[in-house]
Amino acid sequence: MTATPTLHTSDTPGANASAQQRVAVDFWFDPICPWAWVTSRWVMEVEQVRPIHVRWRVMSLAYLNSGRELAEDYQRRMDAAWGPVRVITAAKELHGEQYVKRLYDAMGTRLHPGGDEDLDRVIVESLAEVRLPGELAQQAASTDYDEALKESHHAGMDQVGTDVGTPTIAVEGSAFFGPVITPTPRGEEAGRLWDGVRGVTAYDGFFELKRSRTRSPSFD
Repeated sequence: MTATPTLHTSDTPGANASAQQRVAVDFWFDPICPWAWVTSRWVMEVEQVRPIHVRWRVMSLAYLNSGRELAEDYQRRMDAAWGPVRVITAAKELHGEQYVKRLYDAMGTRLHPGGDEDLDRVIVESLAEVRLPGELAQQAASTDYDEALKESHHAGMDQVGTDVGTPTIAVEGSAFFGPVITPTPRGEEAGRLWDGVRGVTAYDGFFELKRSRTRSPSFD
């Protein structure tokens, strides 16, 4: 199952906006990142209460960290992380962009709320859930669509720099890493957080706000 967003209501700012009126928001994710998962659920909430339309795009933590000196256990994780993003990219190229979000929801639900760390199983089950050919799982170990993956990755990362990662959001000429949040704000609370984030990131000279994380990501 995928997370169910808040339903439209007639008194919410995003409810009555036509597709033409909605602001395009690009969201770059790697499905293995739990923090990006929480932020993505927040952006889904924002889409219900503010006039935005989210376009879901893949970045790769494995590609971002390639060539860097990493701890052995993290390197193993990055080696495995190629699989999900390669499969999503192949699905997009072969079957259409609509499968980017569908596979993200299917994979992310298994990885994060579900706690399944077997990426091979997550990929196979997710493809079955969205009714894509099981043969696509073979793309996890293939470089066939790596150029398309890197193109999507650079479209986001080149706007914010290589010292950040996912989630990355771009809206109206402004791109930024984050916000890193937990748990997921809902309803109008999600909208108010969006308003604040947009307020600071719209300023060209704004670069950073940060404080130490005091909790793990919550998937409620």
